Amino acid sequence: MTIFVDTSAFHAFVDEDDADHEAVSRAWDSLWQAGATLLTTNYVVTETIALMQNRLGLAAVRAFVDGMIPVLRVEWVEPESHEAATEALLAANRRDLSLVDCISFVTMRRLGLKQAWTLDPHFSEQGFECLPAPVRP
Repeated sequence: MTIFVDTSAFHAFVDEDDADHEAVSRAWDSLWQAGATLLTTNYVVTETIALMQNRLGLAAVRAFVDGMIPVLRVEWVEPESHEAATEALLAANRRDLSLVDCISFVTMRRLGLKQAWTLDPHFSEQGFECLPAPVRP
């Protein structure tokens, strides 16, 4: 079983003060015990590092880089996926949808993934199953 991992889950997992920390941690434990492969993109890694550095500081970035990245499968975004995601972003015409989200959706569809470890409701809007459920509005 391969599960896509989004920035929102990474952040809530590392930030013990996050309101969703406990739910995300339980989902992590379940995925880990099930032997799930955790997959993300280099775009999500970049977004996560920037968010953690800004909100939590470099100690949190180090914990993420040293403790989480080694257990992930990181897919590097190729030009075709970048172009498809950019087109999807512009077609959606939504300010609250990011290019990183669109890259995530393109990657998940390309790889046939159905589940995401995320708190971002955009994933469920796109038809993916989100862990933990339910997601924040």
